[in-house]
Amino acid sequence: MESAAFLTGQFLLAMPGIGDPRFERAVIAMCAHDEEGALGIGIGETIEGLGLHDLLEQFEIDPGEAPDAAVHFGGPVEPRRGFVLHSPDWGGQDTIDVGGRWALSGTIDVLRAIADGKGPSRWLVALGYAGWGEGQLDAEMTRHGWFNTEGNTGLLYDVDAEDRWVKGYAAAGIDPRLLANSTGRA
Repeated sequence: MESAAFLTGQFLLAMPGIGDPRFERAVIAMCAHDEEGALGIGIGETIEGLGLHDLLEQFEIDPGEAPDAAVHFGGPVEPRRGFVLHSPDWGGQDTIDVGGRWALSGTIDVLRAIADGKGPSRWLVALGYAGWGEGQLDAEMTRHGWFNTEGNTGLLYDVDAEDRWVKGYAAAGIDPRLLANSTGRA
């Protein structure tokens, strides 16, 4: 049997008809998956009307040269808590490596570094996360709901949020328009 951490550093794509409107067309960058549960950051949807400069202002950080990038809806858990998915060329006080593909930071030092032009070379900001308790995601993976695919950083940094779901399936050789949201009976 595979290790429970097999999803870390990969993407979860919601299947059509997942049954939970919060995850319709969701793209989740999986950051942790072990015996105790799983944590991922949503990267398939941005929060309308909220940019990086708004967040920096809330923390009284001068945006400096940082672009006013969109802020992503990271997930329904702790929607006021911020996270930065970023290239592994920068590390802060709480940064964790995610499968050697990207890193995850959740403290204000990464925002300061980005604003100062000394942060990671590639990054995206999200509020909230998707979380699963012990064995919950493993059980969901056996039912209709999620499809996992390789954690290609191009999908993370080079594709617009609204296109990530379709491009994620396309990278796996699947046209999501052909997926059914229910099964038939013979």
